[in-house]
Amino acid sequence: MSSDLKDILGNSNKDIDNQQLMDYLSNQLNKASGHEVEAAMAADEFMNDAVEGLQQISDKNNVQAYVEQLNDGLQKQIAKNKKRKEKRRLKDSPYTYWATIILLVLIVICFIAVKKYLDAKQAKSKVAKTALYLFKSPEAGKNTARL
Repeated sequence: MSSDLKDILGNSNKDIDNQQLMDYLSNQLNKASGHEVEAAMAADEFMNDAVEGLQQISDKNNVQAYVEQLNDGLQKQIAKNKKRKEKRRLKDSPYTYWATIILLVLIVICFIAVKKYLDAKQAKSKVAKTALYLFKSPEAGKNTARL
């Protein structure tokens, strides 16, 4: 992830920049700019909740420190989640692929060998049945005598 995505106030709002938001919280904006911020808050629920949360901070001088602390916590949490995701992911190793391919080839070879064995056994069985039929049948014996 880029560092821009990890910054909680970076590009947080298209209409209002962070400095304007901080000036609004400290009542340093003129009426037109204050009205602009309030209109943006009315249009965006997320921004409204963010401003309400920032207004609840008693010490307005430490807002920037709180923002930095939140950014650090967010970056640590993202790094922790990334590490956890990497641990869960299967590691790519060529040995796994080769073992799978060799196993599949062996299965195919065994299938072909068993199929040929069963076909040969079935053919022997047919030959034995035919020979038995020829030797037991009196009419079959007459036919073989003519040959």
